Amino acid sequence: MASDYTGLSQEEAEKKLEEHGSNELKEENKTTKLDILVRQVKGNFLIWILLFAAGISYYASIYKPEKIFTFYFIIIIVGILVVTGFIQEWKAEEAMKKLKDMQKSKTTVVRNGKKKEIPSENVVPGDILKLERGDSVPADAEILESNDISIDEATLTGESEAVSKEDGDEIYSGTTIVFGKCTAKVTATGMDTELGKIADQVQGETRDSPLKRKMNTLAKRFAAVALVAVGLIMTLGFLEGADMFNVVLVSIALAVASVPEGLPLALTLTLSYGMRDMAEKNAIVKKMLAVEGLGSTTVICTDKTGTLTRNEMTIQKVFADFEEFDVEGVGYVPEGDITQNGEQVDVGNRETLRRLVKTGLLCNNSELVEENGDYGISGEPTEASLVVLGEKLGTSREEKEEEMPREDEILFTSERKMMTTVNKVEDRCDAFTKGAPEFVLEKCSHIMIEGERKELTEQKKQDILEKNKEYANDALRVLALAYREDVSEPFDAENIEEDLTLLGLAGMIDPARENVKDAIETSHTAGVDVKMVTGDNPRTAKAIAEQIGLVDSDARVMTGDEIEEMDEEELMDVLPDVEIYARTKPEHKNSIVSALQDEGEIVAMTGDGVNDAPAVKNADVGVGMGQKGTDVTKEASDVILEDDNFGSIVSAVEDGRRIYDNIEKFTTYLVSRNFAEIITILAVVLTFPYLFGESGFKYLPLIALQILFINVVEEELPSISLGLDPAEKGIMKRMPRPPDTKILNSRNLALVSGISLIAGLFGYLAFIASNPIVEPERARTVVFATSVLTVVLKTFSFRSLTRNITEIDLLKNKLTILSAIVVLPAGLVAIYFPQLARSEVFGHQPPGLEGWMLAVAGAVITVLFIEAEKVYRKRKK
Repeated sequence: MASDYTGLSQEEAEKKLEEHGSNELKEENKTTKLDILVRQVKGNFLIWILLFAAGISYYASIYKPEKIFTFYFIIIIVGILVVTGFIQEWKAEEAMKKLKDMQKSKTTVVRNGKKKEIPSENVVPGDILKLERGDSVPADAEILESNDISIDEATLTGESEAVSKEDGDEIYSGTTIVFGKCTAKVTATGMDTELGKIADQVQGETRDSPLKRKMNTLAKRFAAVALVAVGLIMTLGFLEGADMFNVVLVSIALAVASVPEGLPLALTLTLSYGMRDMAEKNAIVKKMLAVEGLGSTTVICTDKTGTLTRNEMTIQKVFADFEEFDVEGVGYVPEGDITQNGEQVDVGNRETLRRLVKTGLLCNNSELVEENGDYGISGEPTEASLVVLGEKLGTSREEKEEEMPREDEILFTSERKMMTTVNKVEDRCDAFTKGAPEFVLEKCSHIMIEGERKELTEQKKQDILEKNKEYANDALRVLALAYREDVSEPFDAENIEEDLTLLGLAGMIDPARENVKDAIETSHTAGVDVKMVTGDNPRTAKAIAEQIGLVDSDARVMTGDEIEEMDEEELMDVLPDVEIYARTKPEHKNSIVSALQDEGEIVAMTGDGVNDAPAVKNADVGVGMGQKGTDVTKEASDVILEDDNFGSIVSAVEDGRRIYDNIEKFTTYLVSRNFAEIITILAVVLTFPYLFGESGFKYLPLIALQILFINVVEEELPSISLGLDPAEKGIMKRMPRPPDTKILNSRNLALVSGISLIAGLFGYLAFIASNPIVEPERARTVVFATSVLTVVLKTFSFRSLTRNITEIDLLKNKLTILSAIVVLPAGLVAIYFPQLARSEVFGHQPPGLEGWMLAVAGAVITVLFIEAEKVYRKRKK
């Protein structure tokens, strides 16, 4: 590293910055407040139907000014829907911004012949970078000079092991220097880097969530019902020669009745509460409709490094004195003992073990970092595992180096595959070496056994190599540790790394997360398939998969090269039989996700590295990691896990299933009321000319404002209470619903049809029985009262679409009880409060005892039908 580099002048750097732009990943479609606002309306058919009804209401108010109340009412509903959705999604965007701001960094460059620190976004092509251990690489660059540098490329490639680099090699933006130092010349910045090219793949339109597709389909059907109903009324009115203003009023009522106005608000609040609950569980949901998406998931494609594993190399096995020892504890937390056959080993009485741990600490350039009880590292993960081993035994690297100061270091090279330090020990210098077993063994003439230095025979070498092979087959990365006493200058590899004494082997692995095995077991119980899709090597991938219970020993592993040789049809044929995909590149992950989607699966893709971003974006639900995830992957995600915990995904799946169940409940609940209103109105219009010799257009059983009051004020709180209902027992023991399942499936549609017919006809009979020709306003009030009581009572039946009301714990959802307490008085206020009951508003007249008896009978009959229908379905099943 002796060469001097002048680097760019400040003037040249400013010119290049203007020419190439800042060294940042550009968001082609950066989300703004306006985008989020537009997203609440665009493609939301329910909102458009409400706006259509508002338009008709405004037209009617030109002729009858009091009808303006209906217009205002609808506009207020639309406003609440849009604002609520906007607030929740903007909060998610702000949380994302905070995560990004935490990662801004600075970089050391050479300019005008001097080193200076600048913001990483100001790095330009041609800059000379000075990088050392712990630095993030800010841009793609070519190494000019290096001291045996190793780089962690896990975020880019998925590989958990550091990669050695040499002069002339390329280093990439987003990776980290874990060992050595280098001088490098920047070759590309921003979107021109390899990182930027991957980021560019995740720009553009995103795939709609499963729920959004279903809700839009449902909304289109509501629109069709509204158009058919209004068209039918217009035709009947024209044929009958009815007063067109009355026809318009009936059309408004039908249009309003065709739309469950409470549905968008109930959906929005249910999802927003779901977002809040998930945020409390460390899951940030960026898009509201993605809350339910996880509940629809049939396949989770997950990365390995940092997602299923901790991304923290941990020593699990030590082989010394030709004995095997286990090391307790995982990750960088310095807790755990060395044990043998379950018994704690006193390392102080095991000279070989004591020397092995000491060698691991002295032949080391990494540090254990503790901050507020959280542990991390500075340096290379493999070295850090040796530091943690020492800390577990009460010895730190700093203490050992103070006791035995370093005199020199022979850096690791890819040719020698070992590293050596020379340290002062009393009045002499000793050498401490670690490296690949097969290379270190070649430099050893002796081995320490029970504290004594003995000759390393060929047989002993073979035995050690067999143990190394055994560890490697278990996906452990193995280091051999050796020492040599009383060495003299020159301190170079040729002179020092000879006649070494072997101490033993240390086997380490990036361990699985603590709860991942249980999470995968729960996923399988719930019928959710889990597939590992990683850039790591097949052997390591399979070993981890076996440890966490993902596969058994005879499972097939498919590599990215094999995927490249297959066409789409061949890939789809093997997908069901393969749970592990190794050595995959971004395009392979995309192919896997797309093939699964083509098979009709709802795919959730988890990941943290840049290499995961395209597949994360294209999945039905993309799940990114908040702590170790890259900005590119976070931007591509629908859900971000702040704690990077795979187990949180399973919790999110359960929440998603609960939310979908509740969406089914309140959708069926609301739509059944709407169709009942349509049946009542149509029955009056069609039969009045024959029963009373009067045009049915003159005698509306419910006016638009009454329908809006029922659909929004009366039904909203009960439907929201249903949306927040706790999960039913066994929710994670049932298979995922088929991806093409509709919210109003055959079961729910049958329930809607039955309730609508019963409630609609009873409303019609109650209207006729209340003398509508003489007292139209009182008759209309009786229908309104019947609707209010039905809304209150049937809420408790809808706590479950399968279990009878006697099997439901009615006190478990206190919001349902609260809704009844609020809704019933609200209905009474609308009936009896003079300012609301006057003809310019609702036009209510007291129904009297007979009217209330009819109302109670209608509500009870409707609830009895719901419960009878559940019993019938159970017996039929």
